[in-house]
Amino acid sequence: MQDLIARVEKITFQLETDVLEQTGAVLLPFQGMDKSGTAVCEFFIKGQCRHGLMCPFRHVSGEKTVVCKHWLRGLCKKGDQCEFLHEYDMTKMPECFFYSKFGECSNKECPFLHIDPALKIKDCPWYDRGFCKHGPACKHRHTRRIMCVNYLAGFCPEGPKCKFVQPQLSPRDCKTSLSSLATFWRRAACRNRRELRLILVEHSAHWSRSPVLSVEREAITLISAAKVVLCSS
Repeated sequence: MQDLIARVEKITFQLETDVLEQTGAVLLPFQGMDKSGTAVCEFFIKGQCRHGLMCPFRHVSGEKTVVCKHWLRGLCKKGDQCEFLHEYDMTKMPECFFYSKFGECSNKECPFLHIDPALKIKDCPWYDRGFCKHGPACKHRHTRRIMCVNYLAGFCPEGPKCKFVQPQLSPRDCKTSLSSLATFWRRAACRNRRELRLILVEHSAHWSRSPVLSVEREAITLISAAKVVLCSS
């Protein structure tokens, strides 16, 4: 004879209800107590907690992405009102002051994050488009990348998935960037002109191979003008 098993989807135990309703939870004797080892208050998440600062559960608001450095030393007095995370999470630790300031940290067991300063520098949007007027003095990172030959010729079958760079230049960007190029050449020091000459040769070779569109005709004219500036200086 086959055993009949009743469905239990709609069956709930009193214990489950008590946990959800926080039945029997004792309020804190005073405010500001450490609640890092307690569960998150479900009523506070819904905006229905009536205990306020005396609630024995944690009141977590928003996305706290960095661990509180004062809480790590047991000195944070803000409790639930602290805008930082009161939880020991290695992935969300604050940045090490000594490593960020001096580039090294003597503490072999340092719990704080050691972030390479070079990784915090953002890529220069103008350099990625083809030219940056600030040159080596730019505060952003200049990363040399290989241009997509197919894209420069007019069409790349790989589309956005292409592993090479596909510069997005509008007519206004071309005029602004290349006008800045000609101005920068007038002010460039002698030690930089050899490198700038190579940049111009590379740009002129690219535009001569590409389909001659209206924007590229403008670019060729500006490049020729920049060459004249170099020769006359």
